[in-house]
Amino acid sequence: MLTIDFLINTISLGSLYAMLALGLVIVYGILKLVNFAYGELLMIAGYALYVLGGLTISIPWFVIAIFAVLIAAVVSYLTEMIAFRPVREKSLTAMLITSFAVSTLLQNAALLIISPRARAVPLPDFFSQSIAIAGTDIPIRNILSIITAVALFGALSLLLKYTVLGIALRAAADDFKMTRLLGVPANLVISAAFIISGFFAGVVAIFWTARTASVTPTIGAAPLLVAFVACVIGGMTNLLGAVVGGYLYGIVYSLLSLWLPQYLLDYREAFMFLIVILILLFRPTGLIRGNTTSERVG
Repeated sequence: MLTIDFLINTISLGSLYAMLALGLVIVYGILKLVNFAYGELLMIAGYALYVLGGLTISIPWFVIAIFAVLIAAVVSYLTEMIAFRPVREKSLTAMLITSFAVSTLLQNAALLIISPRARAVPLPDFFSQSIAIAGTDIPIRNILSIITAVALFGALSLLLKYTVLGIALRAAADDFKMTRLLGVPANLVISAAFIISGFFAGVVAIFWTARTASVTPTIGAAPLLVAFVACVIGGMTNLLGAVVGGYLYGIVYSLLSLWLPQYLLDYREAFMFLIVILILLFRPTGLIRGNTTSERVG
């Protein structure tokens, strides 16, 4: 049954997937790289919430959340500068393997330094509270995730349209070689894309960890896979397509929980991939077409 609670939960889940997919596409649009280390940024932000929240000194949770998001953005920038930049001129395969290496390195670092076990993340009380809408209790965190996603989408849209950096990012995504010939620094544009991507991952990490109030070294694996599928559905070369793909995945996934019989609920992912295959049979480039150039940054 479609209730207000179900609709808001579905839109909230789609908002998280859309933000993650957007973070992937921002980097892919320029480097033509699917960053498989992207999920570890959620893990790092989650552990930042865990470590900072467990300090004996009193820090407002809002400040802790800001620090966690900034840490994810900084780590994203460092991975670009240390890991991806040296192999950028080699080949796409080299960058792809590097992304897997970075992912494995960060996961194992968390396993060795912290623990393979789930760690409880301190969260403010309002994350577990609900408000009544039309006689239905709605978790506040779901409403906040929707509002946050809309605000970030709007802010990114303004950045891309009305700032020099945004114009450079759009130009680089369309034709990076020509953009460089016009004097736009390649490293600046690519670093900016990674920072924005990491920022989105950090924001999603706050709401994703709030779902279970815990963090593990593999917390980013599942949402990364979903974000990648969402990008494929919407279109890997289009920011709007990433957002549409994220919301569509969240909506269809939630609807399957209503339509499928109880004994098939554990196979929702399999049904989702079947739907993705059907979409790609008719729309190989995704639902929303973007720039299909095969140029790669060298």
